[in-house]
Amino acid sequence: MHGINKVQLIGNVGRDPKSKTLENGVKVTTFSFATSEAHRKRNGERKTSTEWHNIVLWRGLAELAEKFIRKGDPLFIEGKLHTRTWRDRDGNLRRSTEVVATNVIMLSPRNKRENIDDKGFNDDVNLDDITEDDELREDQSTVDHEDSDNEF
Repeated sequence: MHGINKVQLIGNVGRDPKSKTLENGVKVTTFSFATSEAHRKRNGERKTSTEWHNIVLWRGLAELAEKFIRKGDPLFIEGKLHTRTWRDRDGNLRRSTEVVATNVIMLSPRNKRENIDDKGFNDDVNLDDITEDDELREDQSTVDHEDSDNEF
């Protein structure tokens, strides 16, 4: 039986995206992403819990995210979980589970996106449904992971 590896998140970008072009010319963009849930305790006090996710975007989706996504932006992200392992500078084996995004929808109105007006983009670019259909490829696991803080 085949399994399903699918993730859907709605939340806010935690930091401006960081992009890198690999030796083979493929662009990868990463950013942190926060999702929050609120509930009430028995005493009526409201409690909010926040989960942080590492988001990875590849190729054309990475390029669009680098141009249009900024810290604080509300997004809908769809993708799949990918766990990778690497050795840090001290030789310790490290693991990280990331969301490899295949679809990103910006949830803020176009006129509220300061970065679009400043750069002069027009309606010819569909900002509300940015999609990347490429499959996760073997070359994605060749990213240099020597940074101990696990950022590109």
